[in-house]
Amino acid sequence: MNVFILFAGSGPLVILTSHASIEDPDLLEKLAAKGVDKFLAYSVPLGLAKARYGMHFDIVARGLSETDDLRVLDFDGARAFRLFSFKEMTGPFVYEAATPPRVGSLAAA
Repeated sequence: MNVFILFAGSGPLVILTSHASIEDPDLLEKLAAKGVDKFLAYSVPLGLAKARYGMHFDIVARGLSETDDLRVLDFDGARAFRLFSFKEMTGPFVYEAATPPRVGSLAAA
């Protein structure tokens, strides 16, 4: 089990996954399906996440299985920032899906 804090366009979120690495193509595909296709990821020590989230961690972890191998532990970026310091994280891993830039009204400016 691994814990990652992702800094994405919609803000930080903390995920719990059974994937061995944030770079696992299956995990990246699942994240992209949820609209998370560009992010910075940092690893958070499992024991630290368990200690900081307490019973909430246990509840989310119970729902994690081999067929449901990605769970969001925290949608609240402000709380995640309060719970973990950058010194406690390992990373970053930078990911951006291979999609062409979107052309919009700002591109013409």
